[in-house]
Amino acid sequence: MNTSYGKNFWVLALSMFFFMTSFNLIVPELNDFISALGGENQKGYIFILFSLASAISRPVSGKLSDNIGRKKVMYIGVFLAILSCVLYPITTTVFLFLSLRMLHGFSAGFQPTGATAMVTDILPADRRGQGMGIWGVFISLGFGVGQFLGAKIANFAGVDALFFVAAFTALIAGILLISVKETLPLDQRVPFSFKLLKIKWNDVFEPSVLPAAMVMVLSAGCSGAVFVLAPDLAKFLGLDKGAYFMYYAITTIVIRLTAGSLSDIIGRRKTLIIGFSILALSMLLTGLAKTEFTFIISALLFGVATGISSPTIMAWMGDLSDVKRRGAGSGTIFIALEVGIMIGSAITLFTYNNTLESMTFTFEVISLLALSSVVYLIWHLFRRSSLT
Repeated sequence: MNTSYGKNFWVLALSMFFFMTSFNLIVPELNDFISALGGENQKGYIFILFSLASAISRPVSGKLSDNIGRKKVMYIGVFLAILSCVLYPITTTVFLFLSLRMLHGFSAGFQPTGATAMVTDILPADRRGQGMGIWGVFISLGFGVGQFLGAKIANFAGVDALFFVAAFTALIAGILLISVKETLPLDQRVPFSFKLLKIKWNDVFEPSVLPAAMVMVLSAGCSGAVFVLAPDLAKFLGLDKGAYFMYYAITTIVIRLTAGSLSDIIGRRKTLIIGFSILALSMLLTGLAKTEFTFIISALLFGVATGISSPTIMAWMGDLSDVKRRGAGSGTIFIALEVGIMIGSAITLFTYNNTLESMTFTFEVISLLALSSVVYLIWHLFRRSSLT
């Protein structure tokens, strides 16, 4: 496997690992944190508001990425992540906590958008699926390490200390970016001006990546539900709150390393049909999990599904987007991601009432989103013009 993508790729990937670790360190503790503030029935808003802010900021970050440069956009995201984590410990009300979740969401709207545009610049088209698989390994490592260590750090040093550890981890991500070389060509860069903050419809939505955005919305709905419910499911079964994400992360890393080039061989859509079929099964099993064994199997299948699907969607986005619109294309895909997470999180507000029985029903509903992705992809494969 030829992985000679250059120093820029590897340093950027390492920075992304630390950024994702920072974000995920606090996730297992958020349900308990808002419950302690009196917001037990508002858990879904933790990710709805985060994703809303992230989605709102994507058009701005995508446009800035295509104009002032990828690195500057990433620096903004890192700064907002540090600020959010430092302010969490002084939160005393549900309103203030949810407001900070929105601020944190803006950070996620900037850093990954700039980073994805940059990594798409770096990767050669004929190895984009493979490269995105490796890129996804660093993201998944951050996801798994953060989720695994978050509850342990909180138990050992307290939640306030956990927030400061998350801030420090984001700082490391920013320091690493210093040695990353800007990939936006010099003749395409312009100085920052407030005119760049004026957003038009073509800054919000890049039509060429619509097929990839469609499946991203549907699949991300599953992730939104998992973010909200997995810590509670683990508690019901007497397991560590980050256990589901730990098993998920291990599997998705292995899959990304071994199957990253699959979509380069058989095509993006066929690969996604396989991934989303497994995703639907994993959602059904997660809802039926009443034992540790079923819980583990469902988490492993979720890891397999995302390990196949996530890099393929990003590679498909790279195939479809114009080279001069990669920031906008990346922003569109991430808006789709946030919309999907909001949909999944919002569903839990109506179907989940803090009981194991309602959790089963919720995941049955969520599995329909993954099945809808499969139906759309089959239609697109056989009824639309060929898009590899």
